[in-house]
Amino acid sequence: MKYLLKTYVCVAFVMFSRAVFTQDTFGETSLNYNNSPLNFNNSQLNYNNSPLNYNNSPLNYQNSPLNFNATNGVYDSSGNRIGYETKSPSGVTNYFSNSGDRIGYSPRK
Repeated sequence: MKYLLKTYVCVAFVMFSRAVFTQDTFGETSLNYNNSPLNFNNSQLNYNNSPLNYNNSPLNYQNSPLNFNATNGVYDSSGNRIGYETKSPSGVTNYFSNSGDRIGYSPRK
């Protein structure tokens, strides 16, 4: 029974890994570890990418929708501001909603 359980766990991990690393996102080519959310540089668990970091916070005036001179706004096709972007020291660009929730990222180039 133990052997069977270990086998199922290993198979599940391999299937999950293949799904993560081979899926297409936003019409781009297949993922690899450099642009995967499993890479710590891209992870929200990394403090540089976290909304808890003041540089990424909506409380920082540079990210505020009330700052009409902000150059890091993200807009929809109708011209409405839907969030803002910040760049981490590791080169990852993070996208946040106006309320400070991380909604995406672009890996280091």
